[in-house]
Amino acid sequence: MKQTIWISYDLGLKGDYPGLYRWLDLHKAKECGNSIAYLSFSYVSDLMEDLRKDLKENVELKSGDRIYLIASHKDEGKMLPQGRFLFGNRKASPWEGAAPVEDNSADI
Repeated sequence: MKQTIWISYDLGLKGDYPGLYRWLDLHKAKECGNSIAYLSFSYVSDLMEDLRKDLKENVELKSGDRIYLIASHKDEGKMLPQGRFLFGNRKASPWEGAAPVEDNSADI
């Protein structure tokens, strides 16, 4: 099967970007902004597992590296986007605390 996907990647300062860029080029990925790529991926049985395996075989991933997958899935006949980390986890957002907070409490 073949599916179009987006991946977002953050390999830190010393990540294997040459390996990742080679992998992206082999899959004819399109650049979509800083650290985001769009590509078509062929898989046999399970998109996430096959993609995870293919990336592990081609990119030297270390602790702290993050790759996030965005793909469509069918839900009640509709194609809906879904995202999940292939490697790594969510961390605190750099914008957290940037918005003003309204304080309606009395100072007495």
